[in-house]
Amino acid sequence: MSDDLAWLDATAQAELVRRGKVSPAQLVEAAIARIERLNPELNAVIIPLFEKARAEAASPALPDGPFRGVPFLLKDLICYTAGDPHHMGTRFLRELGFVAPMDTYLAEKFRAAGFVFLGKTNVPELGTLPTTEPESYGASHNPWDTGHSTGGSSGGAAAAVASGMVPAAHASDGGGSIRIPASECGLVGLKPSRGRVSLGPGMGEAAGGLVIEGVVTRSVRDTAGILDAIAGAMPGDPYSAPPPARPFAAEVGAAPGRLRIGLLTRAPGGTFALHADTVAAAEGAARLLGSLGHAVEPAHPEALDDPETNQHFTTMYATTMEHTLETLSTIIGRELGPADVDALNWGMNEMARGCSAAQYLATREWIARYTRRMASWWAGGFDLLLTPTLTAPPPPLGYLVPDPRDPITTGVRASQFAAFTLPFNMTGQPAISLPLHWSAGGLPIGVQLVAAYGREDLLLRIAAQLEVAHPWADRRPPVHA
Repeated sequence: MSDDLAWLDATAQAELVRRGKVSPAQLVEAAIARIERLNPELNAVIIPLFEKARAEAASPALPDGPFRGVPFLLKDLICYTAGDPHHMGTRFLRELGFVAPMDTYLAEKFRAAGFVFLGKTNVPELGTLPTTEPESYGASHNPWDTGHSTGGSSGGAAAAVASGMVPAAHASDGGGSIRIPASECGLVGLKPSRGRVSLGPGMGEAAGGLVIEGVVTRSVRDTAGILDAIAGAMPGDPYSAPPPARPFAAEVGAAPGRLRIGLLTRAPGGTFALHADTVAAAEGAARLLGSLGHAVEPAHPEALDDPETNQHFTTMYATTMEHTLETLSTIIGRELGPADVDALNWGMNEMARGCSAAQYLATREWIARYTRRMASWWAGGFDLLLTPTLTAPPPPLGYLVPDPRDPITTGVRASQFAAFTLPFNMTGQPAISLPLHWSAGGLPIGVQLVAAYGREDLLLRIAAQLEVAHPWADRRPPVHA
């Protein structure tokens, strides 16, 4: 039964449960069998919660939500569940045996939707790198080529979904961490608008509003349906995205109309060359969109080329790192030092100590102005921006692991690699990576579409149109259920 269910998306699995064709317990057992078979090779699931999942699946109290009984995995970062391990890719929390004291609002919403949590997925230490190779748990391996990265920071989640362990998994995005692993593992990865999904009750915002939560999936309809289940403000949220005019699921299959789409196939600022495969991916998507009747032209917001972008993005992440390490020091009862975290994270912590409050506020103000400059391009007549998701195909494992002797080089590599994704964490706009291209060597290469703030509806319409025109559902990686 495991392989019969493996390639049904979450929507289809939930429909089987509603029709009485399969029970939640059967779905969960099948998914556990797949994880046990595939995970030794991929290292995607680091904290199994199988017995708890079995009990939940068999319980008459399992919520009757739209995804009742569907097996699901949580990323071991930000979204936590009461009494379960929560290590965030760190050795010290793993060694402490730290468990979360409560459910986040997002976990509650996933539960209410009917998902059954089978475990936690691998992440880079504190989620800061676009690859999932933490010292605490070891590297996740890409099911398309196990010598290559899954991306990060939702790399374990992406490997699990791409290989067929589960149909969908929790992910989060502070600089590309939904879209990067979606691109590298051949999945759909939507970064919602800022404020669309609550980060409560523990946080109002993360990294000054750069971080948002979501999922990675294999189908556009799953992405839309799950967004319906988790979107919406919660009490005390500092801000929220405007509510949609109708359910996001209703946008799947809706005609997008004739859209005006800008195309960018060089690195922002033009300071380095893109890999030819990523350019080919975006150009192929542009031709496909043109064949569907859309107007695609070379154009992009001038603000994308601003040379100060990386400086201010780094300031936000460095100051967030210092605050994070101070908070974790309080939790574990001792001060953290350079031996506790990787060289890049400690380097950011040290950088933040030289940043004054006035400099931090100046960065917040710069990002606000940058957001207005970017938004003016969409307000000026464009509906979408099309880019490669990444500047290169999935790199070999080790390429983005910090070298203690030279962590700065890793930071530069990471920022260049994510040059198309991180600007839209700064602006809070929704962006989606779609699996529309594979390299000659069989590695997935995603393309990114970006809409104006609050316009996930438009992204879902065009994504669904592309999914029909250029299907990806039947593609299977070499390591799969």
